[in-house]
Amino acid sequence: MIRSVFATGLLAVLALLAGAGCERPAAAEPSVRVYRSATCGCCKGWARHLEANGFDVTVVDLADLEAKKAELGIPAALEACHTAEVDGYLVEGHVPAEDVRRLLRERPDVRGLAVPGMPEGSPGMEGPEPEAYTVYAFDLSGRATPFAHHGP
Repeated sequence: MIRSVFATGLLAVLALLAGAGCERPAAAEPSVRVYRSATCGCCKGWARHLEANGFDVTVVDLADLEAKKAELGIPAALEACHTAEVDGYLVEGHVPAEDVRRLLRERPDVRGLAVPGMPEGSPGMEGPEPEAYTVYAFDLSGRATPFAHHGP
């Protein structure tokens, strides 16, 4: 009798844990490490955009950001004001979180994504006159191809 009560209780607990009412939380996005100049305000805006979209963001202020870009292999033509590392990829500039998420989901054979310069209307560069801009995927040789388009 005691054994059957124990077994029945154990089965009930297991059923509750495996039941439809016990959904697992969605997996968190990977951590993002952002390298920036300490004086860059739009970089903070981009980091906040990523955080608002579920990414865990660490910001590292560097005195020599150009040296870090060279070390990581960011193509000069694609440079922007900040550089990030996320799950084995590089993200240069104001790339929208949705594109970072797509990169991580699809896992293409590229080194990373970049939005050259600082286009108005991109995450962290919000303004009254947003402009169209392109997110580029780039490979180890620095060759860039369009990945996504945004803007009016």
